Amino acid sequence: MEPDVAAIPDLDARIEGSASPGLARGMVERFLAADPDGVARLTDPRRADAFVTLACASRSLGNAVVAEPDLLDVVDTTGFDRERDPGVVRTEVRAAVLAAGDDGASALRRVKRREFLRIALRDLLGLADLVTVGRELTSLAEACLDAALMLAAPQIPFAIIGMGKLGGNELNYASDVDVLFVDGGHDKAEADRVAKAVLSIMATPTADGFVFRTDADLRPEGRAGALSRTVDSYLTWYERWARHWEFQALLKARPVAGDEALGRAFMEASRPFVWREVLDPDVVREAREMKARSESELTRKGLGDRELKRGRGGIRDIEFAVQLLQLVHGRHDERIRSATTLVALAQLAAGGYVERRDVGRLGDAYVFLRTVEHRLQLRDEQQTHTLPSSDAELTLLARVLGYRDQPRSTALETFLAEHRAHQAAVRALHERLFFAPLLDTLAGRGSLSPEAAEARLAAFGFADAEHTRAALRELTGGFTRTSRVLQEMLPVILDWLSTAPDPDLGLLQLRRLAEGPTRSQALAVTFRDATGAAERLCRVLGSSRFLGDSLFHQPAFLELLGDDESLARERTRDELVDAALETLQWRSDVDQRRNGLRRFKRREFLRIAVRDLLGLAPIEVTARELSNLAEASVEAALRSLDPQIPFAVIGMGRLGGYELSYASDIDVLFVYDGDRPSEYETALRLATELVREVSATTAEGQTFRIDANLRPEGKKGALARSLDAYRAYYDEYGLPWEFQSLLRARPVAGDPEVGAKFMDLIEPYVVRDPFPADFTQEIRRVKVRVEQERIPPGEDPQFHLKLGKGALTDVEFAVQLLQLQHCGESPGIRTPATIEGLRRLVAADLLAEPDGQVLEEAYRFCERARNARYLILGKPGDDLPGGADDVRIGRLLGYVHQPQSALRDEFRRVTRRSRRVFEQVFYGGSEGRRSPP
Repeated sequence: MEPDVAAIPDLDARIEGSASPGLARGMVERFLAADPDGVARLTDPRRADAFVTLACASRSLGNAVVAEPDLLDVVDTTGFDRERDPGVVRTEVRAAVLAAGDDGASALRRVKRREFLRIALRDLLGLADLVTVGRELTSLAEACLDAALMLAAPQIPFAIIGMGKLGGNELNYASDVDVLFVDGGHDKAEADRVAKAVLSIMATPTADGFVFRTDADLRPEGRAGALSRTVDSYLTWYERWARHWEFQALLKARPVAGDEALGRAFMEASRPFVWREVLDPDVVREAREMKARSESELTRKGLGDRELKRGRGGIRDIEFAVQLLQLVHGRHDERIRSATTLVALAQLAAGGYVERRDVGRLGDAYVFLRTVEHRLQLRDEQQTHTLPSSDAELTLLARVLGYRDQPRSTALETFLAEHRAHQAAVRALHERLFFAPLLDTLAGRGSLSPEAAEARLAAFGFADAEHTRAALRELTGGFTRTSRVLQEMLPVILDWLSTAPDPDLGLLQLRRLAEGPTRSQALAVTFRDATGAAERLCRVLGSSRFLGDSLFHQPAFLELLGDDESLARERTRDELVDAALETLQWRSDVDQRRNGLRRFKRREFLRIAVRDLLGLAPIEVTARELSNLAEASVEAALRSLDPQIPFAVIGMGRLGGYELSYASDIDVLFVYDGDRPSEYETALRLATELVREVSATTAEGQTFRIDANLRPEGKKGALARSLDAYRAYYDEYGLPWEFQSLLRARPVAGDPEVGAKFMDLIEPYVVRDPFPADFTQEIRRVKVRVEQERIPPGEDPQFHLKLGKGALTDVEFAVQLLQLQHCGESPGIRTPATIEGLRRLVAADLLAEPDGQVLEEAYRFCERARNARYLILGKPGDDLPGGADDVRIGRLLGYVHQPQSALRDEFRRVTRRSRRVFEQVFYGGSEGRRSPP
């Protein structure tokens, strides 16, 4: 006969009052059926409370107790109501392992399970707060590491350094135990054996589970690195190769097991890398970039609001803020270096680095979020930080947390409302935490010392404290609506600016943009009503002086920054032509017309560049949009001149290939259909006027620089020619490099029929089957001459993005020579665009796929870097300029750690590989082809 729940005093009432009566009753019935002494055990009120609570909260621990009823006796152990001394725990664990003899690893798993259950029950019964639970779990993990090291029996000095939550004394129920292994040297094989043994004992799953998930991936080189190193080896790594995040991780490092002297030596050697005399702003920038990428990935997966740890307003926001403030101010203030988040928060408040009211709200949120995380993980002892998606599971979680239905709201509704409130509070505080106290200090009323304020500004990229103070005064001075809006939002504005490549420039340009009533009003509306647009604006202003100047002259563009749909969409050539014509149609005066065309170009150029800078368009789309803009400008200018003869403009070079960059000239040929002298005079006059219409510099600037030097006879030749004149020239005098240039020819403006006739005319000069060997040699000779003669004085040939070895011109020449050699037999490879040409050559088996990928990677990198250079410097140029400009270019391209070195290293890497492929393909003849399968 099965035991009756009702026969046990008050047990039924405990079950009905629990978080889940159904779960509790089912688990109790299983327990009573499995344990002959079950009735006696559950007659004790303390055990009954403990088991019913556990049954609702943890399926895994409930099942463990059903399988081993004696585990429930932990509630009767001496000191259950109190936190245990870590030394006592370590001694008990060691004793249990030693008593088991050869079965030490199994004994370690059993003693861990029993102590783990004791900690969980104290937590669930309200006998231990979050900090105490974290400390007790950490003490247990340390004791287990100590016992595992004892079992591994090292024959050399060996220490284990706790990292992450282990180092911070704040483990959760399913944390990885992050460690570093340090050995005394002399025997690397023994060090490797010991490290592997510890990891195996701790983390290998068995029938009775594992001890703790133990992870040594924070070591130098990660999983590819040696498991254990000497102190000197760690020191060498940190001095030469470590990333900034590795130093941030060392904030929580502390010895937890093994040789104490070796542990102390590691700490003494590593501390200077954490608490540096001068803090590189890239430390903060890199940490924030990594965090932003993590948040973006969660948002992409649709988990942003449900993720407790890495989501917006989550646990990581609080931990991250604390660690950054410690990195900035802990260098000179040892009082704020605690590795435990809540303790560090209190230290920061006591030191005046964070407002006390903010610390209280962050502390409350942290306790709430970590407690929810604990309950989630206790359910099945799984590593999860994501709230369940089903209402049933969420309701169970809410009730396990202590929420109950009320007249006005259910337990679930109350829990979710509190969760949202904490998320919102954390995110709001996170966005102002770094800058609100700083602004108070700059205004003369804050608790931060001037030195601490300057250090914080520098850490976030604002290098000139005096200029920052002056700019902030000007932005917030007065009683205008703009000044009031900016004053209210400055903490967030500074936060946004600090993530840009040049925060000082961003603040300077923001101050300039606030000048004048029209711009000031547009700025106030943007920051008050469109925070997305405001954040984008800060990114643009802190990235490019050129774009900041464009915005200064076009304040109406601020409204577009908040229009996601318009910014996301690529405008077609026809749309741009219509817009350009609309701009010009009512302007009859030549100067007005030219100024109107330049304003049109400047407005669209700004839109294209902003799309590019904000990551809304890949490089080939940006190039195509710039090409379409150039075509539209030429088309509109030509129509305004009202041609009286059939006349067309042929795009060449990058314009023909849909590959304009920001600094590109537009290469063109002018062609007309006619044979009379008067028609020649008309065409010549039309071409000359068109060049002036587009290229002349006015008060509004220049539309595009037109370059017609690819025409027959170059600068000495007639600016415009008839179709017959082009044919006669190519028949009699055309050179191989001219036929090569015609690969990229295409009509871009004017009479479509004339353009089509020109394309038919050039076909036999481009397509030759076979392609003459002497033509190949001549093109190779021209390429050598280009390399030797064309790099302008003052530009660095070693880092030349256009003409350097393996750079843009190499890729273009390789593609074009292969097209010329094979387009007769494979007409499908013809395209004026370089990247598309590479892909077609690979598809036609004329270029090995890995080689095509190498060339495309180099082309993309050099083109992106060239465009970034223009946005940063605001003037044409094709080399990496060096110094601070390289740093800003690197940051704009996404290189956070040592951006100048990273930028130049990437240039070397991609161009060296590209050059090898280029030399094989361009100079190797048939060797460049892939062998038939």
